[in-house]
Amino acid sequence: MNKHIVVIEDDKDIAGLVSLYLEKEGYVPVTAPDGEEGLWQVQSRSPALVILDLMLPRKSGEEVIKHLKAQKATADIPVIILTAKSDEIDRVLGLELGADDYITKPFSPRELIARVRAVMRRTVREEQTGRSKRIVYGKLEVDDLRHEVKYDDSVVPLTSKEYSLLRYLLEHRGVVLSREVLLQDIWGYNYFGTTRTVDVHVSRLRKKLPHLDAHIQNIKDIGYKLTDE
Repeated sequence: MNKHIVVIEDDKDIAGLVSLYLEKEGYVPVTAPDGEEGLWQVQSRSPALVILDLMLPRKSGEEVIKHLKAQKATADIPVIILTAKSDEIDRVLGLELGADDYITKPFSPRELIARVRAVMRRTVREEQTGRSKRIVYGKLEVDDLRHEVKYDDSVVPLTSKEYSLLRYLLEHRGVVLSREVLLQDIWGYNYFGTTRTVDVHVSRLRKKLPHLDAHIQNIKDIGYKLTDE
């Protein structure tokens, strides 16, 4: 199992504290003091996880995550944002950019480790299940073997969580799915986020797959349903 974690953090004390707790849990942390160095570390090491500050020198955290999610080789690497930006708009932006979790400073190192464990467990579970399955929905095709989504034979780039959400909706088409169920089954029982996370990812799916938009129904006060083809 890949134990490498890249910590992109310009505050030496915080980077050292995070690394210390990661090492105690058996992970192999690598620190980077700025966005440029962080990108290089991720691209050269292919870590299991990235812990990313947003306010970084040379290249901001937002630029880093955009770059990671735009490249096929790094798009599926989970990212936990660890930042002093605590406004809801910043949290939503972080999730929209493709982050798997969002933690604000000051933070509890034990909570951070718990969230790292949760993200790692979800990643392993996704890698171990359903890789040979192919799902077709009209002109939409989801190929687990290639971890690829196509519409009308054109590849649609999705983050790992967008992919998992789409696959889940397709597997449960016609069924009303509450936000809580989606959080539990896709993000994991130990996920510390709110149901707003689900709304953000559904919104991103609608934008990337506009032809699917009319088929994803918003069920008031409950959640979502993908209509039968």
